[in-house]
Amino acid sequence: PFSEVLDEVPEPSWLMRRGIIFGHRDYERIISAMKKGEDFAVVTGMMPSGRMHIGHKMIVDQLRWYDRMGAEIFIPIADMEAYSARGVDFEDSRRIAIEEYIAGYIALGLDLEKDNIHVYLQSENLMVEDLAYVLAGKVNFNELRAIYGFTGSTSMAHMYAPIIQVSDILHPQLDELGGPRPVIVPVGPDQDPHIRLTRDIAARFRDRYGFILPSSTYHRFMGGLTGGKMSSSRPKSAIFLSDTPEEAEAKIRNAKTGGRETLKEQRELGGVPEECIIYETLLYHMSGSDSRLEEIYESCRNGTLMCGECKNNTAEFIRKFFEELSVKREKALPAARRILEG
Repeated sequence: PFSEVLDEVPEPSWLMRRGIIFGHRDYERIISAMKKGEDFAVVTGMMPSGRMHIGHKMIVDQLRWYDRMGAEIFIPIADMEAYSARGVDFEDSRRIAIEEYIAGYIALGLDLEKDNIHVYLQSENLMVEDLAYVLAGKVNFNELRAIYGFTGSTSMAHMYAPIIQVSDILHPQLDELGGPRPVIVPVGPDQDPHIRLTRDIAARFRDRYGFILPSSTYHRFMGGLTGGKMSSSRPKSAIFLSDTPEEAEAKIRNAKTGGRETLKEQRELGGVPEECIIYETLLYHMSGSDSRLEEIYESCRNGTLMCGECKNNTAEFIRKFFEELSVKREKALPAARRILEG
């Protein structure tokens, strides 16, 4: 559990404090590097196959924190995986990456033009591609089949995509980029098999490259507005960063809550914030002090805060956030194009 190392983390982010980041593998290595002021890197990719939603903001918030903590940041755009696994051609990947993700990251406050931040297309990074080819020499089909469920009808391009991702994670340790150093990969728990594969491959090439096994943290997924996970492929479940302030506000007002059937029951029994997308929106996105969030939680649990009032306050919060974000996204587009097109 991440809670076991939380007290050791210098200035932990609210995502850590609130238990949204709940698990880790070898995070002690990252804590040590931060405390000693030593080099370490963060790798987290973006999949350019759909619209960026508010659940993705959690990754940007983590990257902003790591930037403050002195990390070198690598952001691969997974256009090779988008092509092989989802049928998105490379030009569409580039356009989606610029208009949805890179502009979104900048609008959310991450300066992607800083010297310590590297955004690249997998298909244009020869260092990543060359390393992937070498790594593939020690990975066989049975191994990939066991992890990803590949079959005899899976295309070769699709099978190769995970090796490119492994290379994305390991290449910051190449001599050309400064040599072996700790690397942290923030992922959802569904990605743990891929992290384990990456660590296994890193161990196989330790003699050749001196790789330090990459560390990982595991974060909870933000729930969808209609239940289940928030997903770009289920438009009604998500608030997209390209939504207008009015659309975002309306989605919050129509979202399900953890309230009781009647006001009388709510006052007597209290609400269930753990099952409420409104509370979860605040948990994930209301930065700053945790004390205000705790007040909302307790008021809901003890029945003094009604769902209508809470939903109204959250809708106003989201509307204001999106009013500012839409302006920032428009301003970010020229920089987003510059980053990929030079």
